[in-house]
Amino acid sequence: KPPGHNTVFSGNSGSDVNVRGSGMALGPGSLGIIPRCATVGAVALVGRMHLSIPMLFQIISYLLEVVSGLLTGACQLRLYMQLQRVPFGNPVGRLVFALTDWLVLPLRKLLPAAGRWDLSCLVAAFLLQLVQYLLLWLLVGAGLGLAWLPWMALFSLARVTVSGLMGLLIAYAILSWMQTRTPISDVIARLSEPLLQPVRRVVPLLGGIDLSPLVLLVLLQVLSIVLGHLQASVMMGQ
Repeated sequence: KPPGHNTVFSGNSGSDVNVRGSGMALGPGSLGIIPRCATVGAVALVGRMHLSIPMLFQIISYLLEVVSGLLTGACQLRLYMQLQRVPFGNPVGRLVFALTDWLVLPLRKLLPAAGRWDLSCLVAAFLLQLVQYLLLWLLVGAGLGLAWLPWMALFSLARVTVSGLMGLLIAYAILSWMQTRTPISDVIARLSEPLLQPVRRVVPLLGGIDLSPLVLLVLLQVLSIVLGHLQASVMMGQ
């Protein structure tokens, strides 16, 4: 997720409120940016009264973010492994099945695959993010219209995708430096190589060192920042 800020929405009580620590005033229906806390920083939905983030709400939103992020990432990894024809008979595949079968298999009965694309995995990932924001919406007293939730879930899904790819590349770089061969490292390599090949065509080896993982990590971080600002722009434009 993009570092630095969380998106916070004010309510519609008719009075301006201040964002703690930022010095910004928010009017009815406006949007502000507040610095992220020590947690990963979910996008907080704020109710109709004065803007505050109680400790209990921070804890709950953090736990929701961890659980939904883990399950969403597992659904996306399942889809990506299928696209790359990576076998599931390994620790990574078994973990993915254990985390996602309960949701993906029922959806698969309703959503047939589109070629190599398993739509049930994609829909499951989106639904998990949507449920996360629905629960947050209920926790803050439904101060924001339901029409916002699919947009927030969509942007969050994109950020989870970017974060997952960054984690995959970091694991690939570490294991390649260690030069270890395990079933897990083989899976990570098969998932990372298709992402790195286009970069390697542009970025040559420097002193015999492959910098393509670093270059791609920088590009993904830039994309993460762009997604965060794009979300803020879309919400403010509404």
